[in-house]
Amino acid sequence: MAMVSSRLVFLFFSICTLISQAFAQKGVLYHNCSDNGNYTSNSTYKANLNRVLYSLSSNTEIDYGFYNFSYGKSPDQVYSLGLCRGDVNPDICHSCINNARNLLTLLCPNQKEAIIWYDYCMLRYSFRNIFGIEEDSPAFSAANANNVSANYDQFRQDLTTLLDSQIRQAAAGGSLRKFAAGNTTAPNLQTLYSLVQCTPDLSVQVCSDCLNGARKLIPDCCDGRQGGRVVRPSCNFRFEVFSFYNATAVQSPSPSLSPPPPPVPSVSPPASNNTPAAKGKESNKSRTVIIVVPIISFVVLIIISFCIYLRVRKPREKPQSESVDEIRSVESLQLGFGTIKVATDDFSDANKLGQGGFGVVYKAKLSNGQVIAVKRLSNNSSQGDLEFKNEVLLVAKLQHRNLVRLLGFCLEGIERLLIYEFVPNGSLDNFIFDPIKCVQLDWARRYKIIGGIARGLLYLHEDSRLRIIHRDLKASNILLDFEMNPKISDFGMARLFELDQSESNTSRIVGTYGYMPPEYAMHGQFSVKSDVFSFGVLVLEIISGRKNSSFGNEENIENLLSYAWKNWKQGIVSNLVDPMLKASSTTEIMRCIQIGLLCVQENVAHRPTMASVVLVLNSYSITLPIPSEPAFLMNSGTKSNICLQWEHDSRLAESNQSKSNSVQASINEVSITELSPR
Repeated sequence: MAMVSSRLVFLFFSICTLISQAFAQKGVLYHNCSDNGNYTSNSTYKANLNRVLYSLSSNTEIDYGFYNFSYGKSPDQVYSLGLCRGDVNPDICHSCINNARNLLTLLCPNQKEAIIWYDYCMLRYSFRNIFGIEEDSPAFSAANANNVSANYDQFRQDLTTLLDSQIRQAAAGGSLRKFAAGNTTAPNLQTLYSLVQCTPDLSVQVCSDCLNGARKLIPDCCDGRQGGRVVRPSCNFRFEVFSFYNATAVQSPSPSLSPPPPPVPSVSPPASNNTPAAKGKESNKSRTVIIVVPIISFVVLIIISFCIYLRVRKPREKPQSESVDEIRSVESLQLGFGTIKVATDDFSDANKLGQGGFGVVYKAKLSNGQVIAVKRLSNNSSQGDLEFKNEVLLVAKLQHRNLVRLLGFCLEGIERLLIYEFVPNGSLDNFIFDPIKCVQLDWARRYKIIGGIARGLLYLHEDSRLRIIHRDLKASNILLDFEMNPKISDFGMARLFELDQSESNTSRIVGTYGYMPPEYAMHGQFSVKSDVFSFGVLVLEIISGRKNSSFGNEENIENLLSYAWKNWKQGIVSNLVDPMLKASSTTEIMRCIQIGLLCVQENVAHRPTMASVVLVLNSYSITLPIPSEPAFLMNSGTKSNICLQWEHDSRLAESNQSKSNSVQASINEVSITELSPR
């Protein structure tokens, strides 16, 4: 029996919105990402899929709850189908379909075929024609936890009679809706409620066969229970001993309801205000479906048989099922946009905490008094959906005191929001590079921050269930809580490794200039040692109190490492130390400078692991090796080609930045790569 995701009705801001949002934002019941084929992010299929899903969710003319669109040409043609429950009003239907569109592409980021069910709607898309075809898989069932207390035989007979009547009524519905709901008296004076529904593109006989086939699964899923449901791509039913649908909408004569069954099975449309011409058109369409159903059914049987064969021949591996469970756990974090809009006072400037490559970060307060931070993706952001997916799928699985905690996310229309714990002191760069605030960071606090960052990276690299390379570690991505404890944030650029994987390559470089190791910036090679290099630069920044891009007389990271190395070799590292730290522990500062220089060595193999860094930070008895020359060290007084290119790109980005009046802590306008979980 499929697992049902927890439903989210999260702290809505008033009584009215509490009722409407609770009705509209039902949780995900089930989803399936088919393994029948994948697409790439820049493929024609992806473009066609985006076009189809946008058309499906943005169409406001359809008020009867059934959507079917296709776009493109074979082999990249995409077919999509959306179906809302028959008692749901158009506004809730549109909202549900839109939420399904956003979440399904997040959960199934590159599968050509996928399906998702909410309580109020279903959405599916495929590379093959799915219109007018009955399909019984993938499917799921669920049962009420309570058993029928007595006289189950009579209960079962009453249920059978009720479903028989509703199946006939739904199957006889028109091409706009095939839905029926109602109730009957059950034993012990109980009222038994049920509803049935087919996608309206099915013929009378095919809809009836689908529902009767689903009903045969009751002994397997719901035998002896007070309620249950069976859901298939083409049809579904549910029964309970309590009212779970909108009885008023079911009884209303509006066009959104299926008509009573006529004396003779028919496929005419339901009673509505449509013109006779429109009715005739719908009838012709229905007759066409009836003619092609035998052929289509034969094809479907072949496809289903082949899928069953593949499933038996190649059972699902355990890591895949674990991944499904992990994604389901992420679904429970989805929040409503209305809740966040109220919490941020409609994203007012007064609540703005800062702005970066992703967009604006706001301070917000939920109705229960909890203070949160909301990161809102801007439409013209240099970062986008790839980073958004990265953070949701990665950070939700991470739990460590030195990592910022993800509380939720929002996908609604064009809105992309990430909700984090509120870290009151902001980012580290606001302290160490500020001539006034820096006095709050004495050496004891800076040493504590260095240690906390090291422990957070160690968790990412070795101690979590996933091995994660951050790839954008810098002062602006280190947040400080009330006690100045550091928390690593911004996982939009992160990459997931196998636990036994040591390195990888990419042709698309991401991150921030100055923190990248040479093997990554020039050859696209990255590993845990890439984060070690960035950590080394960050340590030298914390000790010196100066930015890597403004150290010395020229704006280049090369000068920071050169300056640190020169003073280290000459034994006068005091020149590198922030003047306000002169009275601090010289031995400890010297040791941290040595650690920083060890981390930025050009030879990847010579850089320490974060495990060894944490060890030496906690033990003064361990003798440190002598560092070799840092990467990007100037040997002849001239700049390397890579550094000249960095300066050109940085100045160009700064020029564009000033034109757009954006505010960023550092240049971060490089290309993006996708998360590639294995």
